[in-house]
Amino acid sequence: MVINFSKIKKILKKDIVWQCPKFKKRGFLGSFLLVFFVVGFLAGGIYGRDILLSVSSYFKEIGLEKASLPVATSTIASSRYIPQTSQEQAVINVVKNSSKAVVSVIITKDMPIYETYLQEQPILPNDSFGGLMPFKLEVPQQRQIGSKKQRIGEGTGFIVSEDGLILTNKHVVADKDAEYSIITNDGKKYAVKVLARDPFQDLAIIKIEQEKIATGSSAVIPVFPVLKLGDSGDLQIGQTVVAIGNALGEFRNTVSVGVISGLGRTITASGGGISETLEDIIQTDAAINPGNSGGPLLNLRGEVIGINVAMASAQSIGFAVLINEAKRDISDTKANGKIVYPLLGVRHTLITPENQEDLKTSVDYGSLIARGDKGEAAVTPGSAADKAGLKAGDIILEVDGVKITQSNSLSKMIRSHLPNDKITLKVLRGKEELTIEATLGEMSSDE
Repeated sequence: MVINFSKIKKILKKDIVWQCPKFKKRGFLGSFLLVFFVVGFLAGGIYGRDILLSVSSYFKEIGLEKASLPVATSTIASSRYIPQTSQEQAVINVVKNSSKAVVSVIITKDMPIYETYLQEQPILPNDSFGGLMPFKLEVPQQRQIGSKKQRIGEGTGFIVSEDGLILTNKHVVADKDAEYSIITNDGKKYAVKVLARDPFQDLAIIKIEQEKIATGSSAVIPVFPVLKLGDSGDLQIGQTVVAIGNALGEFRNTVSVGVISGLGRTITASGGGISETLEDIIQTDAAINPGNSGGPLLNLRGEVIGINVAMASAQSIGFAVLINEAKRDISDTKANGKIVYPLLGVRHTLITPENQEDLKTSVDYGSLIARGDKGEAAVTPGSAADKAGLKAGDIILEVDGVKITQSNSLSKMIRSHLPNDKITLKVLRGKEELTIEATLGEMSSDE
C-alpha cells in the first residue's frame, strides 16, 4: 500500500490540530510528528484488523465461536481457563465428573457430659492443727451429668448405585454403637445405615436411608450420581491417578494427583479400633490424609481403581485397596444383604527365606499352621480344614498346584474361590508330603 503524504497534509490542513500555531512554529518538527502520527494510525488500522481476525479464528478453533472479542475499555474480562496439556485437561475432567458422587461420612455418638466440682474432704483428728484446721480442704472431682450426641469422626465414601449404595472403609464405620450420615457434594445431608462390614478387607457397604428422605407424600426420592468402577487387574507403576476425599475431616472433596508408585504391597493398617494385615495393596504418591479413608482412587478415564485406605508415616506414601476386591462385596451385598467369603479355617504364618530360620522349617515357602499369639486354636473346630484333617505344625506348600509365596499368599488364593469349592492342598507334615482335598466353608459379614 502506497501512502500519499501530500494529499494527507492537504486533507488535514482544515483540521484544528494542524492549524494550531504551535505546530506551525515548529516547521519540520511539527511535520515529522504529524507524519509519525498518521503512519502509526494507518498501520494500527491495517495490522490491528489482522490481529483481531487471528484472535477470532483461534476462538473458533477451541469451540468459542460465540465469544466476543474485547473492546477498548478500562478493564478486560478474564477468559475461561485453557488447560496447558492434555493430561491436565484429563485431570480436570475426572474431578468435574467424579466429585459429585464422592461423599463425606459423618460419625456421631452419644457421649457423656461431665462437670467438675469441689468435694470437701473430712479433717483427720490427728492433723498438724490438732483438729482445728483453719481452712477447708476441697479436692476437684468429676461427675457425669448426662450425655449429648456429638460428632466424633469423619471419613469418605463414594456412591456406587443410583439408589444410594456407598462404598467406604470398614474402619470408618467400625463403631456399632455410633450413628452415621453422609454429606453430598451439594451440601445435602442424609442418614445412612451400615449394610455389611467385610470380615477380611478394610471395606464396608453403607446405604442412604431413603425411607427417611420421604418424609411427606410429595417427597421425591433422588437418583444419586454414581462412579464407574474400573478394572484393577492391569494397573501399571507410573500410571497417573487422582485421589478425592474429605481431607483431615475438614476439607470436603480435596483433590490430589500422583502416580501408582508400587503394586502388590502388604501392610498392617490400624484405625478405628481395628488392626489388620492387608494384602495386594496399591501404593501411590497422591496425597492421602486422615479423613481421605474410603475415598476413590481414579484413573484418567474417571474409573475407580482403588479405595484409599491408609497412609504411611513417611511422606508421599499412601495405600488403596484394589477395586476388584470390592466388586464382590458390592455384588454380595446387593444380592444377599451381606458379604460372603470362602473359609478354610486355619491360623497360618507365611514362610519366607528371611523367617525360615526363626520358624525352624525345612522349607523357605508355604504357610505354617500355628496357634495364635494368645493360644487361639491353629485349626478352627468344624471348619473345612478340620474336616480335611489339617493339624497344627503342618505346612501348606501349594493350593491346586500353585506354590504359596509372598506375592501369592494362602489367603489370596483362598479368596479367589467361592464357598463350597473343592481345593487340593499339598501339605508337608514333618518330612512327609501329603495331598489333601478340602471343601471350603463360608464366612459372612454378619458373623
